[in-house]
Amino acid sequence: MTEQQTVTYGIDGMTCEHCVMSIDEAFRELPGVTDVQVDLVAGGRSTATVTSAAPLDGTAVDAAVEDAGYTLAER
Repeated sequence: MTEQQTVTYGIDGMTCEHCVMSIDEAFRELPGVTDVQVDLVAGGRSTATVTSAAPLDGTAVDAAVEDAGYTLAER
């Protein structure tokens, strides 16, 4: 049985519920992602808590967030 991984990412540039949906969709498209919880802080640093079957590739996470139009905060 594979142990699930949960990581919280800081995301800059989100302002509304459409942003939340965009980030949710971007993470769910990554292989192995089983759950995404997005906490919107309009005008501040929002967070996305992502659960996956295995650790996510950092480059893939960066690309997914950027492709959705946002910036991944430095970890």
